[in-house]
Amino acid sequence: MTITAPIRPPAPALLFRRARVTRWDERVFLGKLAALAALTTTGVILALRPEPVAITAGVLLLAAMYTHAVELQHQCLHHSAFRRALPHRLVGVPLGIPLLVVYSHYRVRHLQHHRYLGTPQDTEFFGFDTRRPLTLGVLARGLLDYPRLAGVGLEVARSATGRWRYAHGDIAPGMRRRIVTEHLLLGGVVLAAVALALTGYGVYPLRLWVLPLLVAVPLHFLVELPEHLLCETDTTDVLRNTRSIRGSWLSTWFTNGNNLHIEHHAAMSVPINQLPARHEETRRYGQHVQRTYGEFYRLLLQSLRTRPDA
Repeated sequence: MTITAPIRPPAPALLFRRARVTRWDERVFLGKLAALAALTTTGVILALRPEPVAITAGVLLLAAMYTHAVELQHQCLHHSAFRRALPHRLVGVPLGIPLLVVYSHYRVRHLQHHRYLGTPQDTEFFGFDTRRPLTLGVLARGLLDYPRLAGVGLEVARSATGRWRYAHGDIAPGMRRRIVTEHLLLGGVVLAAVALALTGYGVYPLRLWVLPLLVAVPLHFLVELPEHLLCETDTTDVLRNTRSIRGSWLSTWFTNGNNLHIEHHAAMSVPINQLPARHEETRRYGQHVQRTYGEFYRLLLQSLRTRPDA
């Protein structure tokens, strides 16, 4: 009697393949920046109108664009938007200012997150830790993480007084100087907004920054939440510790491909616009793949209802 070994499916051929940024990839990203600029301008115009409905629409649009800008900044972190390195920082720094995200600081911690995902050394930049027990209180604190903004202010103060230190390991002196410089730049922008308010023009920073920021904080949390929540936390296998959501063209654009997160972690330097072509393999091999964001949030609600302490 002959015993044959079970037939195993072939390993993903495309999912983990590296790719360089092409001229076309660069043009796609520039198009995204142009769309961001146009929509942000529209938000500014609406927010400065006298009608309450227009003001509300403008504030909400600006909040959405500030959230979208951080997702574009995320691509700059990985140097997958331009063919040369320098433009990534030049573009990435201003993209993070509205949401108080310091580019080089985010870059250092986020690349560590990619390196150490699935281990105790994971250092994701934003404060919500998906390894903690899932409760409504934990979710509420993540949704309303306004203390992070105060924490950024403290980092700015430490940078201004020469006391800033990286809290998650050693970094090169040159990188530390970059981070300190970018904190000081952010602090200068905040001081300019405060000065504008004190000279009688408070409507501008209020409608164009403060109010949109209050909305953007929970909005950004909802975008980031599905990445690793309810996935395995004790493995470095990206097919098990990360989630992808197929989504629509709108959600893929708004999150700048953040929905295709397995694809991104499998090959983090691949330009975002190339990731949809890899999703079919993710559907075949990934353990946590949803069709829509609504499907993920229904799964989350079900998990909350069935948790042991419910």
